[in-house]
Amino acid sequence: MKKLNDVRVGILQIPVTRIALLVIADLLSILLASVLSLYVRFDFKFMEVLRPFWDAILICYFPNAAILLIVFSLFRLYNSVWRYASDTELINNVMAVFVCAILQPVLCWVMKTSLPTSYPFYYGIFLLIFTAGIRFSYRIVRMFQNRRLNRRKILSRVNCMIVGAGAAGNSILKEIETSNYLNMHVCCVIDDHIGCHGKYLRGIPIVGGRECIADSVCKYDIDEIIIAIPSANRVTLRPILEICKETGCKMRILPGMYQLINGDVDVSQLREVQIEDLLGREPIEVNVDEIIDYVCNKVVLVTGGGGSIGSELCRQIAQHNPKLLIIFDIYENSTYEIQQELKMKYPALNLEVLIGSVRNTARVEDIFRRYRPEIVYHAAAHKHVPLMEDSPREAIKNNVFGTLKVARAADQYGTRRFVMISTDKAVNPTNIMGASKRICEMVIQNLNLKSKTEFVAVRFGNVLGSNGSVIPLFKKQIERGGPVTVTSPDIVRYFMTIPEAVSLVLQAGAYAKGGEIFVLDMGEPMNIVDLAKNLIKLSGLKVDEDIKIEFIGLRPGEKMYEELLMNEEGLKETANKMIYIGKPIEFDSEEFERQLDQLYSMSLEEEGDIRELVKEIVPTYQCGKEKG
Repeated sequence: MKKLNDVRVGILQIPVTRIALLVIADLLSILLASVLSLYVRFDFKFMEVLRPFWDAILICYFPNAAILLIVFSLFRLYNSVWRYASDTELINNVMAVFVCAILQPVLCWVMKTSLPTSYPFYYGIFLLIFTAGIRFSYRIVRMFQNRRLNRRKILSRVNCMIVGAGAAGNSILKEIETSNYLNMHVCCVIDDHIGCHGKYLRGIPIVGGRECIADSVCKYDIDEIIIAIPSANRVTLRPILEICKETGCKMRILPGMYQLINGDVDVSQLREVQIEDLLGREPIEVNVDEIIDYVCNKVVLVTGGGGSIGSELCRQIAQHNPKLLIIFDIYENSTYEIQQELKMKYPALNLEVLIGSVRNTARVEDIFRRYRPEIVYHAAAHKHVPLMEDSPREAIKNNVFGTLKVARAADQYGTRRFVMISTDKAVNPTNIMGASKRICEMVIQNLNLKSKTEFVAVRFGNVLGSNGSVIPLFKKQIERGGPVTVTSPDIVRYFMTIPEAVSLVLQAGAYAKGGEIFVLDMGEPMNIVDLAKNLIKLSGLKVDEDIKIEFIGLRPGEKMYEELLMNEEGLKETANKMIYIGKPIEFDSEEFERQLDQLYSMSLEEEGDIRELVKEIVPTYQCGKEKG
């Protein structure tokens, strides 16, 4: 019954009127093509056409009509959407007419009539002109109608510039031309290929290379710039984006090359240009096979799995078929979100979500005893620098002793690899958060000397878009109309994206031998004030006119420049040229353990200057005064 209903619906959906009109037009085309073929064959003189030839046309008309309707149906010339007709429909039309033309001698033989030898040739030409003309005229009419409507909407339409005159730019331009729902008008095209300059792409002028962007924005009153170069890498795109963002226009971009491969380049694939596009280096690439080899069919524990880095780790690990993925976090809301996301995307995933604190020794040991994780990614930590300056003991309790408890449990219950998330702020730290993470690095290096577990740390810079990072703060300030607050005009930071950070963590797990500190080559550091200006410009606003920038001074614990390695640490390359290994710094293990015991007692007392003891453990720590 359901199939019968589907058939009925299908029949109702067929545009019967349009098909009937096409059939009538084709039947007339047969007659006209036949008459004109004889007319041309006899030098445009009707009187010289022999009577048997006119009779042959009439005798063969109905069989000809049947042949044409069958052949045209086979080539889908009655159910194509002609308002979007393209070269595919034209080729089908040519092939269908060719079949009809070569069947003319066969038809004459069957019907026992005769026509001139050249008749099939002329018949095919005229039949193609009429049938294709009828079909493509609908598209032409629609095109002129759209242009007329666009002229009516000229006051509200969005003037666009397309950067890239290749296949992607052509596809975007085609969709804008044919759509009734896009209130966009492409005024000009930019392409660096000199051979294209002065030519036209679908009737739109290619005005020049990137040097013409600024002038063309003014000349054509451009509102939006579309970057349609999906094959270009980030290094290639950055100079173009730098030029575009200075124009104050809204910018959108095709994410990547896969759209061309899949053939689905269209306006829906465009996204707004993001600050990550201006990093000026290629994203880090990892060897997926290596990651799969050590994650597949393993029990994997991610502490802090609800956070920015932890949740992305869970997403990536879920793709590599772990035997069991355990998410452990104290914040139930974010943990619930990643749980629901993974359940939806990976219904076959063996997932366990647990709530608790890494500071709770009994809870941590119970998890390790029950699940025996083979790989641990330790992402749980307090990371906000100013907040930890006001609560230094909490930073020590959570970061140092949370790490110590999880690491000891890993050692006790036979975990194979333990990967701790560290930070560039651990290098010559000027804040308690950075100093606590340096102690965490020392903890895992110390345990690595005594344990069969391979303990490693992964050190990277600021993560773009992570919870509490500068980018979301700037965006909120811009949405409110400003001002955007920057600590200092000279402050610089290394930046990486969340996927890059997770890639490094996963690759470090594959490379781990024990005791290493892995470091990502993040290129040149970015000036924070430039970052703020770029975000304002990417929002289509003007710096100091629409949004002001205010300098508020360094916050407690912040330093002007971040570093990724200490002076004592050397660099050793890995198979991935963007990942390096810092040589472990030697320290007295027994003295360190004694200091840890003292630090633990002092963190619980809530009295005394804990920073002084931290400085004894981390001599490179430049501490301020105690706040709590």
